[in-house]
Amino acid sequence: MINKDRIVPITKTDLLTMYGTMLKIASVSVTALETTATDGTFVIASASGTVIANEPVKSLEITTGTSATIYFVPAYDFKGFTIAGVPVTTTGATVDPDGATLYTATLSGGNAIAIAKVGF
Repeated sequence: MINKDRIVPITKTDLLTMYGTMLKIASVSVTALETTATDGTFVIASASGTVIANEPVKSLEITTGTSATIYFVPAYDFKGFTIAGVPVTTTGATVDPDGATLYTATLSGGNAIAIAKVGF
């Protein structure tokens, strides 16, 4: 915390928008990954580049792609990732589905996903 006596509360935006703003400030070229589902189910037809999921992720299906970085907040009922319909055993950090913590899922080689917790 920069100043413990004069805190400026975040009240005019949601957490995911704030995360996206912070990534842009840090010069990360990121775009919003939107879903058409209403339950946090995402499908990426062709995974590439860097995206941030626009709502907490319940599950994420990657149909094709060889490399991508996906920023996401796991939903309370987070199920995980699939590639071409096959569940993926991820490497790296364990996802705590708390509905608030930001993670990255890095797709490399087309069939492996590494998870990393962003921040502290």
